[in-house]
Amino acid sequence: MPITSTNFNFPNQTAVYHGKVRDVYTIDNKLLVMVASDRISAFDVILPRPIPYKGQVLNQIAQHFMHATKHLVPNWVLSSPDPVVTVGKLCAPVRVEMVIRGYLSGHSWREYSAGKRIICGVAMPDGMKENDKFSIPIITPATKAEEGHDEDISREDILSKGIVPEEDYLLMEKYTRTLFQRGTEMAALKGLILVDTKYEFGKADGEIILIDEIHTPDSSRYFYSDGYAERQARGEKQKQLSKEFVREWLIENGFQGKEGQVVPEMSDEWVNAISERYIELYEYLTGNKFEKPSQDDVLERVDGNVLKYLKSTSAA
Repeated sequence: MPITSTNFNFPNQTAVYHGKVRDVYTIDNKLLVMVASDRISAFDVILPRPIPYKGQVLNQIAQHFMHATKHLVPNWVLSSPDPVVTVGKLCAPVRVEMVIRGYLSGHSWREYSAGKRIICGVAMPDGMKENDKFSIPIITPATKAEEGHDEDISREDILSKGIVPEEDYLLMEKYTRTLFQRGTEMAALKGLILVDTKYEFGKADGEIILIDEIHTPDSSRYFYSDGYAERQARGEKQKQLSKEFVREWLIENGFQGKEGQVVPEMSDEWVNAISERYIELYEYLTGNKFEKPSQDDVLERVDGNVLKYLKSTSAA
C-alpha cells in the first residue's frame, strides 16, 4: 500500500513534523529521519489520493544528486536505510530558500509578463520571451513561510533585516551557483536543461550545509534540450520533465487551489499514470532502473530498517 501517513515512535525520538509530503522525526536532538510519503501536493494542497512509489522516486533522486555534489557543497545526509528514508544531521534551518533561475519561466515569467523588470532586487532585461535563457542565472530568494506561500525577498532586505548574516548569505549564494552549475552539467548529459530549482540550507556546528532535497522534479523544472531552440523560435511551449503535468491536469479540471474550488476526482487510471510518469522521471534523471519493492507491509519495513540503522549507530 502507498504511504499516506506515518506515526512511528523511534527510540529517543524527541519531535515529529508532518509536512505536505514528508514526515520528519527528530532523534535525540541530533539526527533527523525523513520519510518520503506517497502524498502529492499541488497549489499548496495535498491531493486526496497517494501516488504509489512517488516517495521512493523523490528520495532516491535526491540521494543521487546529494551524493554527486557532496564534494562541492557539504550536505546533511548520513544514510538512506530504506528506499523512502533519509537519515541526516539535525540542523537549524535558514529561513530563506535559495531559488535560482537559468531561464525566464514559471514565477519569473508571470512577473515579467505583468510588466515587472525587477524580481527580488534583480533586474531582468527588456525584450525577453517566455523560456528564454538569462545570460547569467539569477538568484531570487524567498522567505520560508511557516504557513501559506513563501514570499519573494531581495538580497538587500535579507541583509538589512538581519535574517541571515552577510557571511552566511554570501556562502549560500556561492553554494547555490556551484550546485546549479553541477546540476546543469548532469542534466545536459541526459539531454535535459535544468531551468530553475531551489536549495535549502541549515546550520550545524557553525557550518552552512545543504538540507532537504535537491534537483528532484518537485523542486526543479527541466526542459528537453532536443528541439528547445526550434520551439523557442516558433514561440511554442517547451517540452517539460517535471510534475507540471499534474498541475496542468488540475487546471484543465478547474482547480488552482483557490477558495471554493474542489479537487477533481482522481481515477485509478490517472493515479497509476502519475506513478509511471514519476518512475520515468527517476530513470531519465539518474540513468538507473527503478526497482519496485513489495508494497506489502511498507510501514513495517520502514520501521524495521530505521530501527536497524539507529541501533547500529548507537553501538558504533
